[in-house]
Amino acid sequence: MNILFIGHTRLGDAVISSGLLGHLSEVHPGARITVVCGSVPAPLLALAPGVDRVIAMDKRSWRAHWLALWPQVAAERWDLVVDLRRSLVPWLLRARRRAVLPRGGAPAHRVVSMARTLDLEKTPPAPRLWTTQAQRDKAAGIIPAGPPVVGLGPTANWRGKIWPAPNFVGLVERLTGAGGIVPGARMAVFGAAGERAQAQMLLDAIEPARRIDLVGTVDLPTAFACLGRCSLYIGNDTGLMHMAAAACVPTLGLFGPSREQHYAPWGANTSCVRTAKSYDELVGAPGYDHRTTGTLMETLSVQLAAAGAAELWLRARGEAA
Repeated sequence: MNILFIGHTRLGDAVISSGLLGHLSEVHPGARITVVCGSVPAPLLALAPGVDRVIAMDKRSWRAHWLALWPQVAAERWDLVVDLRRSLVPWLLRARRRAVLPRGGAPAHRVVSMARTLDLEKTPPAPRLWTTQAQRDKAAGIIPAGPPVVGLGPTANWRGKIWPAPNFVGLVERLTGAGGIVPGARMAVFGAAGERAQAQMLLDAIEPARRIDLVGTVDLPTAFACLGRCSLYIGNDTGLMHMAAAACVPTLGLFGPSREQHYAPWGANTSCVRTAKSYDELVGAPGYDHRTTGTLMETLSVQLAAAGAAELWLRARGEAA
């Protein structure tokens, strides 16, 4: 069976859709799956069972990315084309069956809304990712067994979603100091290579003996394997947050100018906290422009984030009241 899976360019949406990719490999054993996705998530989705080709497709002006994709898929005969982007591509290919993300429907979490593509809304496949043994071995060397490690995601791809760095520093002090939920724990700071400036204040605030610097220091699948070795993850609403949840790590997402109803980390041991200001108050403010507006996360207090982390930590350990 020959399957074309047209996914997302952004890391977060690609991770959210990974459950559907895993589902396809399970219900069509032996299928040859071609994945179309962004260059950033490509190394993650390339490791899914059944995937024998990944076409990296980043957005271009005037939708030129679709024109670039066409000659790479037009010659094939497809048994199934799954399109999460609602493009014209499935209708221009020779395909026995097409499954396109439907429009409309009741508002829902993105895991649920994407599952509608394959009529799986009632049993949406949870996001999942894959690694090689070499990547798991490398992660074990970076984060060996021992005291708890808290993963932190202080960066984001746009400034509005970045919780101020001093707040992350204050949160670390609360969590790891006397009376904290993880006193003396090591801190693993995650981020992309181009986000080091965003993470530097937090990195500098953690004593070297307890600091694990993973800001652009490993490839994305190895970062996922490292996330799986953490005891807790706290981070902004980003693809890394969804990766942590997919690794089944207790994950606390920090929200402000994005809707947690649609993008909260998915899974039993996940939670989120948000700013005192609602999404509508933040993005509806005069002068708001996602390209230029600075952080909109100031009204999320360290106290609220620490309380959310403590509640999640106790719940994950079966100690919640």
